[in-house]
Amino acid sequence: MSELFSYLGPLAVLVVVIVLIAGLWNMLRGGSSSRSQTLMRWRVGLQFVAIIILMTGLYFASR
Repeated sequence: MSELFSYLGPLAVLVVVIVLIAGLWNMLRGGSSSRSQTLMRWRVGLQFVAIIILMTGLYFASR
């Protein structure tokens, strides 16, 4: 079970970083503010999911 989380954790963090960079890139190039807001909302949701995955992985690794 912990092997699964050893792949899911970094993947979840990578997805959060990709969405963060996309949102910042859109904002810096003067793109739609609505799109930046949407990307940042996705980032917050994905951060929540990433934290849940990482904490669950830590729980199973400590058992």
